[in-house]
Amino acid sequence: MEARYEARKRALLDECRMAPKLFEDVMPRLAHFMEPFVESLVRPEQVEHAHTFMQGLLSDVDHKNAESIAYRFGQDRMPLQWFLGVSPWAHEPLRDELVRQVAETLGDAEGVLVFDPSAFPKSGQDSVGVTRQWCGRLGKIDNCQVAVYMGYVSRHEHALVDTRLYLPKEWALDPERRQKAGVPPHVRFRTRHQLCLEMLQQHGDLLPHTWLTGDDEMGRPSWFRRSLGTLGERYLLAVPSNIQIRDLQVDPPPYSGRGRHPKRPWTGVEAWAAGCDEGDWTGVDVRDGAKGPLTVQVVQRRVVARTEKRQEGPEEVLVVLRYKDRDQHVLKTDYYLSNAHPDTPEAEFARAAKAEHRIEECLQRAKSQAGLADYEVRNWKGWHHHQILSLLATWFLVTEVRRGKKNNPSHHRQALELLDTVLAIIQPPRRTGFGVFPDAPAPGFYNCDAGESIVHCIAV
Repeated sequence: MEARYEARKRALLDECRMAPKLFEDVMPRLAHFMEPFVESLVRPEQVEHAHTFMQGLLSDVDHKNAESIAYRFGQDRMPLQWFLGVSPWAHEPLRDELVRQVAETLGDAEGVLVFDPSAFPKSGQDSVGVTRQWCGRLGKIDNCQVAVYMGYVSRHEHALVDTRLYLPKEWALDPERRQKAGVPPHVRFRTRHQLCLEMLQQHGDLLPHTWLTGDDEMGRPSWFRRSLGTLGERYLLAVPSNIQIRDLQVDPPPYSGRGRHPKRPWTGVEAWAAGCDEGDWTGVDVRDGAKGPLTVQVVQRRVVARTEKRQEGPEEVLVVLRYKDRDQHVLKTDYYLSNAHPDTPEAEFARAAKAEHRIEECLQRAKSQAGLADYEVRNWKGWHHHQILSLLATWFLVTEVRRGKKNNPSHHRQALELLDTVLAIIQPPRRTGFGVFPDAPAPGFYNCDAGESIVHCIAV
């Protein structure tokens, strides 16, 4: 057994003990899960490949691309590569079913929509949309693709529901590159924020929500915030620490009696927050995890922000969140602008800000457990095929976590931690027909005593 698995096993054994019944029949559940998604696939071999690829995304394959998955299941790589990169099946029906299920399962009147861009480093120049641009994963400008993701967060759970590939101008305006990568004729250049608006207009009415949030790239442009307000959205968007604001709750400098009346000075939000007295901050407990309580200190103020044209924007609410540990050490400080009413409780702002961080968990789950970043396709169709299947695999993990919460509420976090381990030991299916899965999970599941650790059960 590999050392990495031994280390993982020991860590999990130290953290939790749970009944193996929780993970019985995982493969039949995966097959049942796929049924509504493969309805739009018209050919039997497409259904079979979709099942195989989903299993591969949830397996222990190091690089979850078509070639590696085909090797894992003892198949010829060419049919699976064709299915992923060339086969003419549409990803949109699968995405629409995903949105429908998320709305039905997680929908809540106080839900939050979250937008977040994510970059994928690439070495060549032929992958669709690749160019030198900011790559958050590397922390620098480098060769990469960028996609914008839409997530949904509610008190029930959180999940990714859609994505858009950002097509830079040099790609959008180059007919030769477009044709080679198979970019559809109707696809035109859109900024990342315009892609977010497209997803919002397509899915926003289906996903009940009271907030829309995103990281500081999303919140930086004033026109985007205005657009959300025009659409009737209540937003809480992170902004960079150097954004300039005028505090409307302080008096302007006194008038000298000559010339124009002086205006309140422009101040960076970081400097403004540093000047707040300790009594200005309101403490809100937000941590619900196993690491203990986490207090967030919140301060809010009516402000106007400077626009890109160095003009004064509309009135907004500046919200600053200061995260502290149990020893009252400041861990980090986040800055937000919102069009919410100034009397909105600090705890409500903290709840929306917490949802903004949930999409990072969604993306991490998708990349680490469902192969979101492991694709090796270059064309437009292949990229979208891989992405939707990875989002479906991630959604399956979410449904398993929810099942763990229902069956054993005290151990739902352990259920999340164990999912990758459980799915990693799934054996290749017995190939007796299209889409056929084993009747039972891998050997070892039924040899466990009640209350015994599932990891221990698997190990023996």
